[in-house]
Amino acid sequence: MSDNSRIAKEIIEAVGGEENISSVAHCATRLRLIIEDRTKIDQEAVENIDKVKGAFYNSGQYQVILGTGTVNRIHDEMVKSGFEGTTKSQAKKEGAKKGNVVQRAIRSFGDVFVPIIPVLVATGLFMGLRGLVVQEQVLALFGLTPDDISENFLLFTEILTDTAFIFLPALIAWSTFRVFGGTPILGLVLGLMLVSPALPNAWDVAGGGVEPIMFAGFIPVVGYQASVLPAFIAGIIGAKVERYIRNKMPEALDLILTPFLTLLIMITLALFLIGPVFHALEGVILDATLSVLAWPFGLSGLLIGGLNQIIVITGVHHIFNLLEIQLLDELGENPYNAIATAAVAAQGGATLAVGLKTKSKKLKALALPSSFSAFLGITEPAIFGVNLRYIWPFVMGLIGGAAGGFVASITNLAGTGMAITVIPGTLLYLNEQIFLYILVNVVAIGVAFTLTWLFGYSDKKAEEITEE
Repeated sequence: MSDNSRIAKEIIEAVGGEENISSVAHCATRLRLIIEDRTKIDQEAVENIDKVKGAFYNSGQYQVILGTGTVNRIHDEMVKSGFEGTTKSQAKKEGAKKGNVVQRAIRSFGDVFVPIIPVLVATGLFMGLRGLVVQEQVLALFGLTPDDISENFLLFTEILTDTAFIFLPALIAWSTFRVFGGTPILGLVLGLMLVSPALPNAWDVAGGGVEPIMFAGFIPVVGYQASVLPAFIAGIIGAKVERYIRNKMPEALDLILTPFLTLLIMITLALFLIGPVFHALEGVILDATLSVLAWPFGLSGLLIGGLNQIIVITGVHHIFNLLEIQLLDELGENPYNAIATAAVAAQGGATLAVGLKTKSKKLKALALPSSFSAFLGITEPAIFGVNLRYIWPFVMGLIGGAAGGFVASITNLAGTGMAITVIPGTLLYLNEQIFLYILVNVVAIGVAFTLTWLFGYSDKKAEEITEE
């Protein structure tokens, strides 16, 4: 029996046996199990299994942290054992039967945005690379000046950096239709209608050079380039409208009339009601965010850097995707990313301190790879596998995040993109900010590491906590 096969079998036994598992799925780092009876789970036994970096119950699923690569192999072994393999989204639908209305709404918001994030990450990297290659200092190394850069090259870089944001409503409407049971291609077309070149461009209107089209004398109609909420709300309603029409429509007319009526109804609602209302709400959210980020004396960095990873534990952190998109659209940069980076790096620093200080070979083998995972921007193994288990390392990580966030705030550090942090996030700061970015990470990691080493962890203290 291979190691992965043995680990899969031990996980099955520890969660109550085959009869207690409804289905098995996985994401990038976690095995997601739909459990029949939570009381049959032996939490301690699960956490003591080789390669398991932590386990917890969230979003109606029992999630076992195994790490990238490993989770795929363990999942395959469990499917070979005869379990029903499901997709991550199917598992979420089963798990979504549990939880209150707010939890379900936030999960749905995350389900919509997670597939879009890789595109926005790529766009941020393109922005960072463009910022690098047009720097005077970099060009000087090749004997060039900014005047030597051709217009065609700059146009090419604009295609790379602007396309995703121009057509963002199409991506969001597509994903929202997909999540809420509509036909994704209808969502895509609806989103494209929201950025039609026949409408006044949202950026031109915001710049004051173009006036919106006024219907009925008081309804402003514009394009919704880089807008989020109008497409998201239109996608939710549109998916439900499509399903309602399809259920009522005779089969012979379904192919022709269902998409026709769905798009007609939804573009009317989106342009004249949903768009104006939720675009205005986006403005309120953005103004509130900018107000917090503008707090003096680095207070915003202290607050966000200190609380960010607590929010990650709750699983509602995907809600901040909306804020980051708005910041990038409005400012052309993302100060939130710099502060969030400090919070992520600090948890890695705390876990690294535990890994280097402990004499337990098992904990060392768990903590050191988990800290590296955090330095790559994924903190779940560090938080759930180590820091939260021993409490104080997590607290010291929060303090380190606040310290790093403070430095990011007072230096006005801001990334060119979103969704990647720490080591990968370096690519968002390849302009003149790179040394400040390194400083923020060093402060966050250093404070968390030092506090954890001195006050946050000892093997004796760990034994006392695990015995309680």
